Amino acid sequence: METFKKAKDIASDKLFFIDGLASVRDAIQLMKENNVRALIIKKRNNADANGIITVYDIIKGVIIPERSLDEVSVYEIMTKPVFSISAHLNVKYVPKLMFNYNVRFAPVEENGEYIGIIHHTQFLFTSIMD
Repeated sequence: METFKKAKDIASDKLFFIDGLASVRDAIQLMKENNVRALIIKKRNNADANGIITVYDIIKGVIIPERSLDEVSVYEIMTKPVFSISAHLNVKYVPKLMFNYNVRFAPVEENGEYIGIIHHTQFLFTSIMD
């Protein structure tokens, strides 16, 4: 039986959540406090889907159009539903999957829960070089 690294083996545990009604200023503050570049948007109920907001979304949706950090809510610029990766996926498939879906960040999901997050460059330093 061949052993291989799984997505959960390279995922960062720096996974933080925010309410969709929070302001973009609140999102930036949470990102700064925790030194992260993406936040998962909490579900409103069990039938809902999570979203994601990244620094890129903030630049594109707020900074460039010169909108107010306090007047724009996270839900207005987030991506939803969030694209997630199975915790047990062989790490060699992660970069192609993320490239094909044009995502820079993806939470890692196991048993219906997010257990970590992967940045599109993270696999390079933790899998190929080992």
